[in-house]
Amino acid sequence: MARALLARGDRVTAVRRDPAKLAPLVLAGAVALPLDLSEPGSSGRIPGGPEAIVACQAGAEGLEGYRRAYLDANRTLLEAAGRLGVRAFVYTGSTGVFGQRDEGWVDESTPPAPAGPAARVLVEAEERVREGEGVRGSVLRLSGIYGPGRSWLVDRVRAGALALGPGDEAFMNFCHLEDAVAAVLAVLDRGRPGAVYHASDGVPTRRREVVRWLAAALGVPVPEVAFAPSAEGPNRRISAVRTRRELGLELAYPSFREGVRSELGRPQGAGGEG
Repeated sequence: MARALLARGDRVTAVRRDPAKLAPLVLAGAVALPLDLSEPGSSGRIPGGPEAIVACQAGAEGLEGYRRAYLDANRTLLEAAGRLGVRAFVYTGSTGVFGQRDEGWVDESTPPAPAGPAARVLVEAEERVREGEGVRGSVLRLSGIYGPGRSWLVDRVRAGALALGPGDEAFMNFCHLEDAVAAVLAVLDRGRPGAVYHASDGVPTRRREVVRWLAAALGVPVPEVAFAPSAEGPNRRISAVRTRRELGLELAYPSFREGVRSELGRPQGAGGEG
């Protein structure tokens, strides 16, 4: 996000808890602000001047870590947004708010159905952002992000952690990093305050198909397991059609296949369709 904003001429202040993790952002041209947004009083340390705030935090382990990351940090940022009078506030949430298991489609208007305590925190965070405290924010729900620096999809198949087995009929939903960044920029520039948007590719795919296709593309045996802890997880298809239509977005990677091919340096058409 920082590189994309800087490339178009914006000034960027990057906030991270850990000062050491600010180094690559500084190298890219951002101004560093080491700050734990979950700490009381941290809102006052956010300097004036920004036109917009993008909240793209990640939750630590455990429910308390989620609350600090998504509730406390957003509270801090919303307070700062109201004080500074920013024109836009974008919170990058998660399609994890949908715990449905019926294989159906869920879109931007589908009511959240959190399947556990962590997902309920995510729903509460969305509500706080949309209601706002001095400013109403926009919510962009992201599906599983993969791409440069996020090779978990390929790595898990290579290691056998993503495999055939119980629950492999469930749909997986992905969003390439490049498309995720484009969606954030679009919401930042053209999103409606209080609105909900989705960033997800156009082809939700059953886990068994993902595994088989990736194994063929990687030239490794198809991994199989007798027991899958996630067998009872969500099983739904994320639609982002309305978001792309409203914001004028086109996917650079319409499915995980195109995205993985680009990462592996394979020509189009390599690998089986699974």
